[in-house]
Amino acid sequence: MTRRRFISRSAAGAGIAAVGGGLGAGLIGSPAQAATLEGTDATAAGFGPVSVSPSDNRYADLRSGTNQRFTGSPDTVTLVGSTSQVVNAVQAAVSAGKRIAVRSGGHCYEDFVANPEVKSVIDVSPMNNVSFDTARNAFVIEAGAKLGQVYERLFKGWGVTLPGGACPTVGVGGHIQGGGYGALSRKYGLISDHLYAVEVVVVDRNGTARSVIATRESTDANRDLWWAHTGGGGGNFGVVTRYWMRAPGASGSTPSKLLPPAPSEVWIATVNWPWADLTRSGFGRLMKNYAQWHLDNSASGAPELSLFSELKPTHKAAGAISLTVQVDAAAPNAEQMLKNFVAYVGEGTGVTAQVADQRKVPWLHATQWSGFTGPDPLFRFKGKPAYQRKNFTDAQIDAMYRHLTRTDYSHPSALMLISAYGGEVNRIAPSATAVAQRDSVLKVQTAVLWTDPADDAKHLAWVREFFRDLYSETGGVPALDGVTDGMFINYADVDVKDPAWNPSGTPWQQLYYKGNYAALQQAKAKWDPRNIFRHALSVELPA
Repeated sequence: MTRRRFISRSAAGAGIAAVGGGLGAGLIGSPAQAATLEGTDATAAGFGPVSVSPSDNRYADLRSGTNQRFTGSPDTVTLVGSTSQVVNAVQAAVSAGKRIAVRSGGHCYEDFVANPEVKSVIDVSPMNNVSFDTARNAFVIEAGAKLGQVYERLFKGWGVTLPGGACPTVGVGGHIQGGGYGALSRKYGLISDHLYAVEVVVVDRNGTARSVIATRESTDANRDLWWAHTGGGGGNFGVVTRYWMRAPGASGSTPSKLLPPAPSEVWIATVNWPWADLTRSGFGRLMKNYAQWHLDNSASGAPELSLFSELKPTHKAAGAISLTVQVDAAAPNAEQMLKNFVAYVGEGTGVTAQVADQRKVPWLHATQWSGFTGPDPLFRFKGKPAYQRKNFTDAQIDAMYRHLTRTDYSHPSALMLISAYGGEVNRIAPSATAVAQRDSVLKVQTAVLWTDPADDAKHLAWVREFFRDLYSETGGVPALDGVTDGMFINYADVDVKDPAWNPSGTPWQQLYYKGNYAALQQAKAKWDPRNIFRHALSVELPA
């Protein structure tokens, strides 16, 4: 799933020379034409580097990402087009003693990049090549490629895809290493589960920058660096420049067999339940129905794993609670599955569901559908995440209803976002990758977005109070291994470090990483011993 999918719906009611920066002419032809051999620097003759300083007319755009709450003040933003350029940019910053941050798509929930202490931003967005490496028998994706570009190139070149997030403007740089998920994850697992190898620019104890390739092969001495990038989150170990992607267990040299096949067509639907018709009882039934369906339909291999959805309980000021759904049209009785799902979710609510949209569309077109995503980067926002393992408790339902119907706070873009999860995601052992939460069935967020800086305080207060009360039974945060199971690092929330908002006694490191944190610390000590790459929620060096 992406870091910004909720924006449009609520606002409305990881070379260039080989492929080109756009999506048209020069796109990948045959695998042989697009091959990238191990250790080569395919974009060395292409783009950059370009250094942008505060006096440059591009600076205003490049000093911030998509969350307009945060605006940085770096001395330079260096746009890079190759691994060697990244090495040089990192070395220059380290030698000058400047704090480094890296930007791919810019979809960060917090100020990890747009931070006053960051003086050197390395922007890898020009590195957006997608190709097939015949030496490794894996697809190579440069860290600046956006999900929309990746889906289009993989689909048009080979008919395959990856189970990543729904927002096409999210960069793969942070998305993959954070354990990203999306509309195909119930069927195929996380995008990070498909990571075969990663290239990272790291800094050693002597302050020397270099690039390293790490694979999932058991004989690879760098395997711990690969593992750390299967859910450890961005900004922790170095600058990712390239990913190699191959499905777990896939073998051979035929590209179309090495990643999941993309659907041909999908059914999509948008369904609304008007707030005016919902009682407290009906609201609770709607929430519990939605959770129960996922508890009952998340077994490995089940046909229902072809269905993905998002339930968006918005504040009452928005007028309705919305459900958006996608089903692979090739699944058995796909259209009926969709209808049965909508009927199940709405059963016993006392409200007739209003079907605003239901149609069958080509899959690649659906990756741009506004039901799951939106392109607007002009909002200020705050989101707070949780994994949900069991059905919502009565106390959780009470907190939802109370905060979503408050009269002292009324804002149509304040909401929960409850996303389908589980299925094949849960087939992987918690220690096999850095993503430790492997038996949840839903991802949950409380979120709000707005535009006026003068309104920051009231919106932040609402979302923080809502989250605290939603998990009041477990100290104001989603406890581990119970009804809930901690938090998702791609939806970073620095509040969890503040005892005022996390009085639970559970450290933030455990909420995000559970039992995998110690191994991440060991990788940190080995690959970033000087703690060059850090932010408010970065993996810490061992004591």
